[in-house]
Amino acid sequence: MPLTLNFRDTVRARAEREPTFRRALFQEAVQALLQGETDHGRAALRAYINATVGFDRLGEVLGRSPKSLMRMFGPEGNPTAENLLGVIGALQEETGVHLKIRAVTEAV
Repeated sequence: MPLTLNFRDTVRARAEREPTFRRALFQEAVQALLQGETDHGRAALRAYINATVGFDRLGEVLGRSPKSLMRMFGPEGNPTAENLLGVIGALQEETGVHLKIRAVTEAV
């Protein structure tokens, strides 16, 4: 039987060695949230947290329980805007990946 890595470990390893992948993962998460795809956005943000700082460190930075943060970004999670924006801000500071929002007008 072939050995396989845990999905979370695979994503973490790729994020550590590929800054472009790390940025894309964060961008995808926030873009999904902005488009109202909250389930996908929370899942992508959870993957980004696991691949970068981890919930323990994020909890330290925010003064929150790591388990509370895990629930917040779990399948049944429903973070408030204040919590969500606080997490995004902390992730930007901790990971050095800073996102900018810009308006885009699509051609009709």
